[in-house]
Amino acid sequence: MASFIISLVVLLAGYFIYGTFVEKVFGVDERRTMPCDTHRDGIDFTPMPTWKVYTVQFLNIAGTGPIFGALMGILYGPAAFLWIVFGCLLGGAMHDYMAGMISIRRSGASLPEIIGDELGSSCRLVMRVVTLVLMVCVGASFIMIPAGLMTNLMSSFTSSSLLTSNLFWTVLMFAFYLCVTIFSVSKIMGNIYPVFGVALLVMAVLIGVCIFTEPGTVPSISTAFSDHYPVREGVTPLFPGLFITIACGAVSGFHATQSPMMGRCLKNEKYGLRCFYGAMVTEGVVALIWAAASIKYAGSYQHLYDLMSAGGTQKVNPAVVVDMMCRDWLGTAGLVLAVLGIVAAPISTGGSAFRAARLILADFSGYGQKTILRRILLSVPLFLVAVMMLNVSSFKVLWLYVSWFNQVLATFTFFTIAHWLRHRTDGGGILPKYSWLIAFVPAVFMCSVSACFILIDYDNGFGMQPLWGYLIGGAFTLLTTAMFLKYQFRK
Repeated sequence: MASFIISLVVLLAGYFIYGTFVEKVFGVDERRTMPCDTHRDGIDFTPMPTWKVYTVQFLNIAGTGPIFGALMGILYGPAAFLWIVFGCLLGGAMHDYMAGMISIRRSGASLPEIIGDELGSSCRLVMRVVTLVLMVCVGASFIMIPAGLMTNLMSSFTSSSLLTSNLFWTVLMFAFYLCVTIFSVSKIMGNIYPVFGVALLVMAVLIGVCIFTEPGTVPSISTAFSDHYPVREGVTPLFPGLFITIACGAVSGFHATQSPMMGRCLKNEKYGLRCFYGAMVTEGVVALIWAAASIKYAGSYQHLYDLMSAGGTQKVNPAVVVDMMCRDWLGTAGLVLAVLGIVAAPISTGGSAFRAARLILADFSGYGQKTILRRILLSVPLFLVAVMMLNVSSFKVLWLYVSWFNQVLATFTFFTIAHWLRHRTDGGGILPKYSWLIAFVPAVFMCSVSACFILIDYDNGFGMQPLWGYLIGGAFTLLTTAMFLKYQFRK
């Protein structure tokens, strides 16, 4: 229990200490005119209250990641606590903050365009494709998850064939996502997402209280550097498995696609810390709570694994444990609130993914978005691709790679931030000669994680022996780092 409390305190304190340092490195200019003023269109560029920007940003990046990812990640042991805390503070929160603030300095540019401006036209082209595919995959997946959850929830309360139909909820999700994608950000997201945010945060608070009131223990951080995963066959080792499994609670490239969207609504640069860095720290808190609660509920790593995998007879499904925990700890009323919170998370992220895809497509195509017809014309192809994905059997296989592409995108974003900090011309920020290192070090680390994972992972990668995976992945990381440094000093 002490490890959980210390981790929580460090994470919250880190917001004020390291977050403030990152803000000073960036160099906030409170007098700068914001994109929501210079490009105001009432649709994508429109000022919103700071608390709404924060809430929408939190819902955009949360999804089911800080819940399901934390449950699967804690199987590796207390190292999950360390990764959530330091990955979030030194990596993810800084990554989200810088992506949003650089976008503001580039008049609200989307992530692929920022990457292209910093790392070259080839990277721009690759990132346009990668981010679009990632956005549509996330959107399609987050149609299936809430539709399935709502179908199961309604089955417990009604026998109506309509309300218990997965097709009904799937169509409803598509309709809601389309509204989120094409209407003003202040209408749907600005008014509905705060309600979703309250549900998700209340659910996390209730589970957090149960950590202290329910019997059981949370493992000590002193055993963090051991791999506690209860099975070995076909399981990726702690490095790099943990750092891919827990993404949304620590470092996630997907977040960098969402920050520019909210950067277009921010009224002043001084609010960036609480809206970007703060939203990510909030997500880290949610991940910490669910990681600690799940292992306390199960009592052991083996039992938690057995609960999620039906005794090892099926693939790990964290939703099973979430359902059990809520029923046993919170009762019927708490279960409804918890499930609604879990439903709200993917709904909000799915809608945001499609909206971000439209904005990315609009940015590089130059197709104006002032009229609703233009927004519909650009959105329809994205939804058609999502429908095809839901009806193609290989989509499940494709989704297995999304978590990996997510961290590859984070790697590119870190390198982009490092390049921007080193070559900035505005004369702002502190430590002008060394500030780029705060992004360069995480970039190298995430590059090694991504390279080693695709080589070692048995299900999604090449299934190499870990030693060979580490050697080849390490060599690739060194080569990539050398190429980036050469690019820096050549510039």
